[in-house]
Amino acid sequence: MPWFTLERFDPTFFDTAPHRHVYVMDLPVAPEAVWRGLAGDAPLSWCRGLAGGRYTSAPPHCVGTTREVTATRLLRLREEFLHWEEGRRHSFLVTEASLPLFRRFGEDYLVEPTPTGTRFTWTFAFEPHPLLARPAALTDLPNGAFLRTLIADTKRHFGAA
Repeated sequence: MPWFTLERFDPTFFDTAPHRHVYVMDLPVAPEAVWRGLAGDAPLSWCRGLAGGRYTSAPPHCVGTTREVTATRLLRLREEFLHWEEGRRHSFLVTEASLPLFRRFGEDYLVEPTPTGTRFTWTFAFEPHPLLARPAALTDLPNGAFLRTLIADTKRHFGAA
């Protein structure tokens, strides 16, 4: 299978990316439970659109940790963490993808305690591959639909309405 290399970026990309989707969820479970689901051995295993999420570097996980995941059965991604604050926040950038869809892509996960559980903020940031830049507005609709499925699965998994 061919792999396509994506451009690296620094954490400011999560605020400046041409395409950003930010989802804030209040979940009725302890922050530790949310963190285990996001950073454990089978990250995001409850999401129907993701499969085979596994770390490719040995614990302990931290900045520089690598992981692979398959999205929608078609797109394999190799990820590298550029921020890791144990129990609270981590962010990754995609270093390689099996399809040339993105120039840059990454996600940021923020887990914060609330009086009733956890506020989980999930940010997706991307820049399409230059060949797809012009129709990116058209492709953002199915992309957004896929992301909303991940959010719905996460809410259902943690018992949120």
